[in-house]
Amino acid sequence: MTSAVYHEQTSADVLRQRIGTVLFMATFLFFWISTTPFVDLTGEAVLDPSAGNSNRLNQIVSLLLFAGMFAYGLAHPMRNIILQPRPLLAVLYVWFLFVSAISAYPMLGIKGTVLAVMVTINASVYLLLPKSERHFAAMLGVGTLFMLAVAYYGILFKPTLAIHQASELREPMNAGLWRGHFPHKNSAAAAMVIAAFFGLYVMNVWSRLAGIAIVLLAFNFLLHTGGKTSTAMLPAIVLLAWIFERFRFLRIPIVIGGVGLFNLFAVGSAVFTPLSEFITDLGIDATFTNRADIWRFAFSALAEQPITGYGFKAFWQTSELVNSGGSIETWAVAAANGHNSYLDIALMTGFPGLFLTVIWLLVLPLRNIARLAPAEEHSHLTRLYIRVWLYTIFNAGLESLFFEGGNLLWFTFLFSLYGLHLQSRAVLSVAPQQIRSGAAYA
Repeated sequence: MTSAVYHEQTSADVLRQRIGTVLFMATFLFFWISTTPFVDLTGEAVLDPSAGNSNRLNQIVSLLLFAGMFAYGLAHPMRNIILQPRPLLAVLYVWFLFVSAISAYPMLGIKGTVLAVMVTINASVYLLLPKSERHFAAMLGVGTLFMLAVAYYGILFKPTLAIHQASELREPMNAGLWRGHFPHKNSAAAAMVIAAFFGLYVMNVWSRLAGIAIVLLAFNFLLHTGGKTSTAMLPAIVLLAWIFERFRFLRIPIVIGGVGLFNLFAVGSAVFTPLSEFITDLGIDATFTNRADIWRFAFSALAEQPITGYGFKAFWQTSELVNSGGSIETWAVAAANGHNSYLDIALMTGFPGLFLTVIWLLVLPLRNIARLAPAEEHSHLTRLYIRVWLYTIFNAGLESLFFEGGNLLWFTFLFSLYGLHLQSRAVLSVAPQQIRSGAAYA
């Protein structure tokens, strides 16, 4: 009788592990390769704000993955982790819905909020899919190698679609820079930084050869994207994460102070002339690759509606803004986004939305890291999560990625947040039944 029960449990565990593997890899490939790789940037469709990831196949795959992930999560013994911290996220997303409902484009905000909730749920379930840390590292390694193979395949066999061309309508000045199957060189650069972090982790946990290959291939691709910021940030974040890990008293200054100063020097230089002159004297481009005009315009718009903002997803590239024409004399009205995640959240959801976002993405991870047990504090897994987290919160000062549903960096950032939460609750698993319960590595 006992052996029969044990056999039934083992069979169920094997089935769950297989389903978990399929869901893990499918989700990884969906975010890292997408349903529409190698987009032609020379067509007029790229100038249409309503184009992009709205194709029917993308929507179908997204819904199927969400349904699978949600069902798996509800059936998992650790289902309580889904969509945590629920009180904070409930207030955050209800606020997003409220400011969207009173905006000029309510449906944009409502759809965007629903998608953001779906991605958050997916990320909260993602780390429950592997059966062990080695399984997690193996799937991460295989997925990243496959992604790199697709990117290099494009460079070798689809160069007109994988390398920016002078005939592109939006940014012909990027001609010659690699983007692989990604929509833009900056997206490719960010992906390669994260891939390098994965490689360093895989090298230490699963396969040294595979990890080294990932790091070398990702770094070479990164250099060819021309992404100067990402290229500089890769070694900088590795070093910063090392300092963060070893010197506890510097953690809050690095995160809160560092992000604050970074945004002050970047966005502040667009508003305060003395600060702009000071940054120029340091030999730094005070326009931050022409972002200053966008930030200046965004600040003036935010000053008019600082509490509720303009509604989630209801400012950049809306018909009202794009067609404003001569009423607003700046090219910034045609910008795709604000190129600063913190400023964009404030612009769309007001300062209350920004405050709630900062609590979730900066303050709570700091609390979870402070609670880490000594064995987990210096583990390879924790180190991976911290590197992804630090890179994202600093890169967010120059790019808009918070709450971007289909953005691979946002999704990776989210499951890293949940990883830190799991690590802060980690206990050593030794019994077979504990290992079979899933997420034992966390």
